[in-house]
Amino acid sequence: MTDEPHVEIYTKVNCPYCDKAKELFDEKGVEYAEYNVTGDDELFDEMVERADGRKTAPEVFIDGQLVGGWDDTSALDETGELDELLGLAEATDGGEDVAEGGPDPRDDVLEHRKLLIAGTGIAGLTAAIYAARSNNEPLVVEGDEPGGQLTLTTDVENYPGFPEGISGPDLINNMKEQAKKFGADTRNGIIADVDASSRPFRVELTDGDVYTADAVIAASGASARTLGVPGEDELMGYGLSTCATCDGAFFRDEDMLVVGGGDAAMEEANFLTKFADTVYIAHRRDEFRAEDVWIDRIMDKVEQGDIEILWNTELTEIHGSQADGVDHVTLVENPEGHPTARPDDPDTTEYAKDVGAVFYAIGHTPNTEYLDGTGVEMDEEGYLKTVGGFGGGQTQTAVDGVFGAGDVVDYHYQQAVTAAGMGCKAALDADDYLEEHARTVDATAETAAEADD
Repeated sequence: MTDEPHVEIYTKVNCPYCDKAKELFDEKGVEYAEYNVTGDDELFDEMVERADGRKTAPEVFIDGQLVGGWDDTSALDETGELDELLGLAEATDGGEDVAEGGPDPRDDVLEHRKLLIAGTGIAGLTAAIYAARSNNEPLVVEGDEPGGQLTLTTDVENYPGFPEGISGPDLINNMKEQAKKFGADTRNGIIADVDASSRPFRVELTDGDVYTADAVIAASGASARTLGVPGEDELMGYGLSTCATCDGAFFRDEDMLVVGGGDAAMEEANFLTKFADTVYIAHRRDEFRAEDVWIDRIMDKVEQGDIEILWNTELTEIHGSQADGVDHVTLVENPEGHPTARPDDPDTTEYAKDVGAVFYAIGHTPNTEYLDGTGVEMDEEGYLKTVGGFGGGQTQTAVDGVFGAGDVVDYHYQQAVTAAGMGCKAALDADDYLEEHARTVDATAETAAEADD
């Protein structure tokens, strides 16, 4: 008999979120049974039945109880409930056991660090490598999407130094090992708040852990956008997904719809041709914004009959049920584009299309909420404003000691190599800041000592 929880994870091949789930339990030192459903129809059917009809991976169970997919598991980890289920923490009771008038122990500072980096995407890990080599002993907080958006990319073909390409997860894992080699520490968690009202910065995580830091690099990336159309909330995970590489194989021989017009949409559509009968791409304009190389590949697939492009078209509703998945969608089309902005135009037409799965690839929203109230300036979409220009300090925000890198700043290029470059700049800028900070502290101490004499 053992008190250790029985953890089961249903996974599939080429599933970045499955890797994230396994990594989370590995970091906690919790053993688990892995069931890979790829190519195993019986095991897949078992997963679907146990997961209440969900056809996505991963699916996590603890002691036979359904926890859910990566989003569900990550959300429980944020609140500390996952540790409770795993027996790694005492159950909380809303703070009733805290002595009256006494401090809540969750407010105690766990550790002070010279530098704290938010995010383990390519910007955050590059910053960690440079910061660790400068003896700034960075702590890197992984966030709700460890590894960032690159872990959802099956093949990275344009990152310098890899003529044959490299998978996104492999590139991220290599960078993480490199950062650790030089002395960077990583921990699972999500930053809830940064208090910049005094120094050092006070950084609180969603699980209640608190750190202080002399400098902070915000490299927390961006999260996939959704449309907010009817049927979206009910069918997310039941035929609607934001990750084709994770879930595409579950809908083999179905017609599938990809929404978007950038590189991500092209990659998703190209990948899905491995499984789909026909892949439809709905784009609200009459030209893609993707790189030419991706457009050429998609047009080749169009000629082969694998892909059909629905120009000037937008998705307005997803129909289906959690029991049976996606049945069909409602689309609107206008020859001038952006049809939802022209509802009364007689040329705007609405029609239904039968598809068995829908994949969103419509951009991302920067993860910068934890910097609200700090004085860091942002644009209306939440992207950080940095100094930019020439010379040093380009990644400095409006708050001294807070720097920005990667997709939290870059709404234009959004490439792996530019994110890495910005991560490098942020680490160098932070190093300069920390050196000046140390000199100021030493001078203040010296002045105080002279005054005492």
